[in-house]
Amino acid sequence: MTRLRPPASTTYGLDNLPYGVYSVPGQTPRVATRVGGQVIDLTLLLGEDVFARPSLNAFMAQGHQRWAQVRARLREAVSGDVPDPAVHDLADVTLHLPFEVTDYVDFYASEHHAANLGRLFRPDSAEPLLPNWKHMPVGYHGRTASIVVSGTDIVRPHGQRLPADAPAGSRPAPEFGPTRRLDVEAELGFVVGVGNPLGEPIGVTEAERHIFGVVLFNDWSARDIQAWEYVPLGPHLGKSFASTVSAWVVPMEALQAARVPTPTQEPGVLPYLALAEPWGLDIAVEIEWNGQVVSRPPYAAMYWSPAQMLAHLTANGAPTRTGDLFASGTISGPEREQRGAFVELTWGGTEPVEVAGEPRTFVEDGDEVVLRATAPGSDGGRIGFGEARGRILPAR
Repeated sequence: MTRLRPPASTTYGLDNLPYGVYSVPGQTPRVATRVGGQVIDLTLLLGEDVFARPSLNAFMAQGHQRWAQVRARLREAVSGDVPDPAVHDLADVTLHLPFEVTDYVDFYASEHHAANLGRLFRPDSAEPLLPNWKHMPVGYHGRTASIVVSGTDIVRPHGQRLPADAPAGSRPAPEFGPTRRLDVEAELGFVVGVGNPLGEPIGVTEAERHIFGVVLFNDWSARDIQAWEYVPLGPHLGKSFASTVSAWVVPMEALQAARVPTPTQEPGVLPYLALAEPWGLDIAVEIEWNGQVVSRPPYAAMYWSPAQMLAHLTANGAPTRTGDLFASGTISGPEREQRGAFVELTWGGTEPVEVAGEPRTFVEDGDEVVLRATAPGSDGGRIGFGEARGRILPAR
């Protein structure tokens, strides 16, 4: 038997206990948790076959009450002696996509990000935000098949784009080729544990019972492809080539100490989005570009809450299912060093940032971008989310 002794400074203590899927040579993937630098097999620890599966979906489908019961058992079990075969060093395992993504919606919930992009892309507009932005969480549907786990390499995408040297005010013909303006978007993803039937929306006060947990999410974006294609129907090929998620899902129950009020929502929202105390999350995100931290976006600054996003997603009766993922959109704060996308950070490429001694604007072949985040824990420490890491390969 092993007695787990995580260091006091760890962000993977008993107040975290995230869920992931791991494998070792000769074993099929199955569900685990993490304590310090060790991965704990839940099938061997708790003796339940629901964890002997290559995704969290079967467990998530059991519902909110079951999640709470298992978390209580898990805290007790890892506080005592753990069977030796259940314990693996993190360096000895392979981590997999932790849940089967059944559907995916990306929102646009940061007022700072939306206003920055409005100023960049509509400089002649009197207002940087479009008229609907403060009345509803705006979003688009993405592709589940291109969501990949942290550590997966990303191939530079092709698509239609306008010539880079087209004169201002001209109407040039588009060309096809690899993106020249590859970008990142630092986001959080919220995992639906239990969905809703067709025609039965999820009320904003009920959303917490449907959201299982949180992952880091990098919505890789080809800005030149996006700029040409997004009118009139929104993002398509400029977004659908890859999105990176972290390998650990932090349960919502672990984030109670991180709850904070959202920014004041003015004008007041419609009744189906109204909460007596709209809540967000105090999660500190950082973006590392080739080993250098270039931005620290604060999730606490997000205008729309996770509950409001899920309520709006289902307001028309759209169903959700176990494994659905909805992402927050780029997290940005009011300061330059808090911007969560490079198009903002470099102001459309006109204000380069220095990375490893070089002026940089957009992501180049061979670059590696890593998202990390922490939040306040119930024991007075910090909770970690792992990382969302991706390296760019040349276009094929």
